[in-house]
Amino acid sequence: MTLWGGRFSEGPDEALWNFTVSHADRRLLAVDVQGSIAHVAGLVKVGLLTAEEGATLTGGLTEIAGEAAAGSFSWHTSDEDVHTAVERRLGELVGEVAGKLHTGRSRNDQVALDIRLYLKQAADERINGILGLVAALEDQAGEHEDTAVPSYTHLQQAQPISLATHLRAHVAALSRDVERFRDAMKRLDVSPLGAGAGGGSRLPLDPAYTAEVLGFSAFFTNTIDAVSARDQATEYLYVATQTFVDLSRLAEDLVLWATTEFGWATFGDAHTTGSSAMPQKKNPDIAELTRGKAASAIGDLTGLLALQKGLPQSYNRDLQQDKEHLFRVDDDLGRALSALTGMIRGADLHPPEPSSWTRALDLAEVLVERGLPFREAHEVVGRLVSRLVSEGRELGDVTAEELVSEHSLFTEADALHP
Repeated sequence: MTLWGGRFSEGPDEALWNFTVSHADRRLLAVDVQGSIAHVAGLVKVGLLTAEEGATLTGGLTEIAGEAAAGSFSWHTSDEDVHTAVERRLGELVGEVAGKLHTGRSRNDQVALDIRLYLKQAADERINGILGLVAALEDQAGEHEDTAVPSYTHLQQAQPISLATHLRAHVAALSRDVERFRDAMKRLDVSPLGAGAGGGSRLPLDPAYTAEVLGFSAFFTNTIDAVSARDQATEYLYVATQTFVDLSRLAEDLVLWATTEFGWATFGDAHTTGSSAMPQKKNPDIAELTRGKAASAIGDLTGLLALQKGLPQSYNRDLQQDKEHLFRVDDDLGRALSALTGMIRGADLHPPEPSSWTRALDLAEVLVERGLPFREAHEVVGRLVSRLVSEGRELGDVTAEELVSEHSLFTEADALHP
């Protein structure tokens, strides 16, 4: 079924059909029906449908919504897209009056509406997923307030901190991702319904009313922009990708911590995989796949940006591709958040004590507190470090007497292990 056959004397060629039809929009079924129910209400309000016609259409659409929720909606190979599938099914349920559903509407404003409705729901789900992971990290941090670990710069041990501080660095980044999702929702919260194909309609539509029915805080200010803009989808995809980048950094920590060389963490059997050849292996595949999918998300974000860069106003079929980029990243992000949350909750964290070298800055700052310029203090401790390295010793091996002889501002009480 198509919505445009009247102009044509023959049906679409099979090659055209196979190339132009995408099933990516089938997941929009529920929101497409939601938008259609609001559209019917708007048509009744302005007198373009009778109350009886509106009730009939709404009843049929409500039945379709039930089929969508139950997963029992029947798709036909002849359905060009989700919009034609809904209208086809509505005709099966209520008869010819289904043909009035498309009054004052185009697939252009319809798909723009569907994407906004879908992403508003998805944003709520991703926010909840991030907050679940944050809670898991906070629970682990609460257990390790007094667990000393080294911080790292250049992947070299730097300064001693608590493991809680390290975990909460990821919490801080993820909390900003929540803020970004919430901020992006402001741009999603604008209804395009009523913009039609791009030039609006001569019919007395009431886009403010349908926006209110659908729970939007505003409606479009420009009909062309309403149907052709995808920057709000790009922003959503950027936020999802940035979240993936932050998850990837967390994942890299988890991979390192699971190594014998680091020995910071043991992950539960339920959240790791094994090797087909090496019986001893216990692999942090959740973390590794998160890194990999972050790379794919970056590619999809680039693809969506490139998709829009040369399009003339207003709607162009190129925009059909937006959903493939959006849905792939959004699906992966939802799964990654769930899997990482389980991995963190099931983790046994047992990091070794940081090296005594991580106290070098502490010693330098002791001298600074006693009046020595930092550059001189840095050089004093640097010379001490150099000598100890050449002797095969560590900073913790320095005796109180040695430390005092290194500089007159040191006291025996400053020794790391007197």
